[in-house]
Parts: sequence; C-alpha cells; structure tokens
Amino acid sequence: MVVGMASGKIILMGEHAVVYGQPAIAMPFSAVGIRATVTQEGQALSVSCAFYQGLVHEMPKIWESLKHAIRFSLYRIGAPTDPAIHIDIDSTIPAERGMGSSAAVAVAIARALFAFYQKELTDQELWDIVQSSEKIAHGNPSGVDAATTSGKQPVFFIKDKTIQPLEINVDAYLVVGDSGKTGHTLEAVKDVALLCQRNQEAKRWIEELGKLTRSAKELLSSGQTNILGQIMNQDHSLLQKLTVSDDILDQMVIVAREHGALGAKLTGGGRGGCMIALAENQRQAQDIAQALEDAGARQTWIQYLGE
Repeated sequence: MVVGMASGKIILMGEHAVVYGQPAIAMPFSAVGIRATVTQEGQALSVSCAFYQGLVHEMPKIWESLKHAIRFSLYRIGAPTDPAIHIDIDSTIPAERGMGSSAAVAVAIARALFAFYQKELTDQELWDIVQSSEKIAHGNPSGVDAATTSGKQPVFFIKDKTIQPLEINVDAYLVVGDSGKTGHTLEAVKDVALLCQRNQEAKRWIEELGKLTRSAKELLSSGQTNILGQIMNQDHSLLQKLTVSDDILDQMVIVAREHGALGAKLTGGGRGGCMIALAENQRQAQDIAQALEDAGARQTWIQYLGE
C-alpha cells in the first residue's frame, strides 16, 4: 500500500482579470486535500471515490480527466495498461468550488502510482501528467492549479508567462467560506467578455484589478496586512461591477467584515463557490469562521499565511 497526497488551492487575487493578461496570485491550501492510496488487489485496474466505484475502463465519459490521469501515469511509468491494482481516492476538496479539485486528484494519483512502482517522479513529469489531465477537464488550463496543488509556495502568474514563486511574509490568517453553491466559472467568464465588448469602463475595471494584484504582491512580501485587507475589499467591489459575485457571496463578505476581517472578497470564478477573509490573528479567524457558519456557510477553513 502506498499513498500520494495533494493540497487544494485558493486564488488570492486576480480572478477574471487574468484572462485578459493581468496577473493573479494563487496559493496551496493545505486545509483541504486529496489522498490517493494504491494497493495490489483484484484482477484488473479499479478505482473508488465519492462518485464512482468500479473498473477504470468502464468509467463514464464525464470522468475522462480522472481516467486519463491514471492511464497517462501508468504509460509514463512503463507499467501494464490494466494492472491488478486498486486506487482509492479520498478528498476533502469540495468539487466545483474553484479549489483545484481536478488538478489535485491528478497530482495525488501520479504520486501514488509512481511510488507504488518505485519510479522517480520529477517535477516536469508531474507537470506533464497534471496538465494533460487538466486539458481534458478545462480545455486550456493556465497551469496555476498544477503548480499550486503540487507545491508548497504561493505563485504570481500572468497568462502565457512563466509562473513565479512568491514569498509571503505575512503574520495573518486566511479564512475560507464555502457558499454551498456550485460555482459557474464558464458562464461568468463569458459574461465578463460580453461586458468588456459593450462597456469601455469594464476594461478599465480589469486593468484596475491587475494593479491591485501587483500591489498585493508587494504587500504580501512586506507584511502590511491592514493595507492588504483594503486591497482585497477594493478587489471585491470591482468583481461585483463585473457581475461575477452573487447575493450569497456578497452577504458572506459583509458578515466577515462585520466580525473583524481586515478584508474579504470572493475567490475563484464566482457566481457561487467560495469567499476568503483576511484575519489579524487566530482568534479573530475563528470568530469570523463561526460567524460565517452561523450565517449559513456550508463549511469554513482556516490557514496560517506565514511560514
């Protein structure tokens, strides 16, 4: 029995603007993750997870990216295409919430299979496997999910440019609240594109989001949490103007601010999914998380932003 692990991910800044060449900041989020366990059993390649149990070759088309992550890993290892092994996948990452679940499962599977066959898994090999799987899941992935779910360091990235590791020197906590509503990223992206075509001011909002993200990069490095919180609030206001927030996320943001958050905003594609709040200390983070749950959040998580 061998195990492969991967974390979730959170976008701190840059949602939607990243589509238009502006920067974004994302980070591994270890409060949630995926564990893949490989055991020698049965007579054919099988898998079990929250949404499927059975033989890999009989998996429905909707789970093609998962099947590909398994098959492609075996191919790169040089293992049989249908070995007598079983893969058990246990995830605490809520699906379709913008937390990198599809990339994380590919990372965990690749790590578990390479360990099972006692093969070295290089960073480049892992990248190739995850990106290949993500192309099936999302069409044209930026690579940020692959980088953050497999790594331990936040990243600063711009579309079609090299992903840069980002140093964070912030003594603060991040609270993540799940609205309980599935995000609608593709719909939101299309609506923003239409808005930008029809409204010149929307293009200015996109540029402003990029400026805020660059400011956040410097603030994360210098540890100026109060100003960072203000930047997050401004970011959310612009995302509201771009129509990618919704009433549930807006209310959760208000609740977080009313209970001491330095700043709060949606995270990910919007129209559902999650929001994040910056807290000065652990006690404040716990108070914010409790207030969010009392206000109807499906789940909350807390992660320290320092080393």
